[in-house]
Amino acid sequence: MHTAIVLREAGRPEQLNLESINVPEPSPGEVQVRHEAIGVNFHDVYVRSGLYKTLPLPGIPGLEAAGVVTATGAGVEHFREGDRVAYFTSLYGGYASGRVISQEQLIPLPEAISFELAASHLLKGLTSYALAHEVYTVKPGDTVLVHAAAGGVGSLLCQWAAAAGATVIGTVGSAEKAESARRYGCSHIVLYREKDFVPRVQEITDSKGVQVAYDSVGKDTFAGSLACLAPSGHLANFGQSSGPIPPFEISQLFPKSNSVSRLNVFVHFRDIARRRQAAQALFTAFQDGTLQPSPIQRFALSEAAQAHHSLESRDRQHALVLVP
Repeated sequence: MHTAIVLREAGRPEQLNLESINVPEPSPGEVQVRHEAIGVNFHDVYVRSGLYKTLPLPGIPGLEAAGVVTATGAGVEHFREGDRVAYFTSLYGGYASGRVISQEQLIPLPEAISFELAASHLLKGLTSYALAHEVYTVKPGDTVLVHAAAGGVGSLLCQWAAAAGATVIGTVGSAEKAESARRYGCSHIVLYREKDFVPRVQEITDSKGVQVAYDSVGKDTFAGSLACLAPSGHLANFGQSSGPIPPFEISQLFPKSNSVSRLNVFVHFRDIARRRQAAQALFTAFQDGTLQPSPIQRFALSEAAQAHHSLESRDRQHALVLVP
């Protein structure tokens, strides 16, 4: 018998309740996994609150986890009992002590990467990898703007960009987060609660603008991010922590020949071979020191509500995991 967090009604974190569940034997092509660590993401908050209505209720939230294979179904060739694995999936079900999942969702986990590191950084890491290497390929000499530069994805983006030879401008909400952003590779920091980031970016770039702006904030920063772009610059939006972006006229992109994208990491890495290749690049970057992970804060699976309260705190600088 296993346990899981079952969301029966959208609302406050207290809607996240621990229940007993049955994990079946795997069908053909499926693998049974015992979770050792489970990632907690802002997407989970949007699902729990009802902003995203993508999880049929009652349902088990959670997009990513890491653990050990405990059984395999017929036709499974690449995994066997005892293998270390990780995954992220748009099908949810991660907030559980175990589950059955398609072998196509699984990523082999090297011994050098802990379960907690994988569970807390796989989705963030592959999001940052796609943004910095494929949505826009950061190049030496670029100037890059990263909002929420001390956050989960933002801190990794800063490190990828700095490693590529770019000058990184980061926005943060506090002096404490500014110190973290500097450690993650930011050359310039803007405390957005004290200063408008747009004129500061123009000052830093001598009014030339940035080649790419990475924006997970959404409504409050979208227009300013556009204003910060250089000619032919790109705005990569990948979140909306301040709220949805209002409709805008695409003709606003014309004066500087700018472009805008909205990454869906599940679609971007829909090809499993490509997903596993990117995951290997991510794991290698952690191993060779290119990337420094965020500190990890642990909660018991039964403490999912407390984890969500922590996640929504503006002062948080830790990646969060649930441990069954």
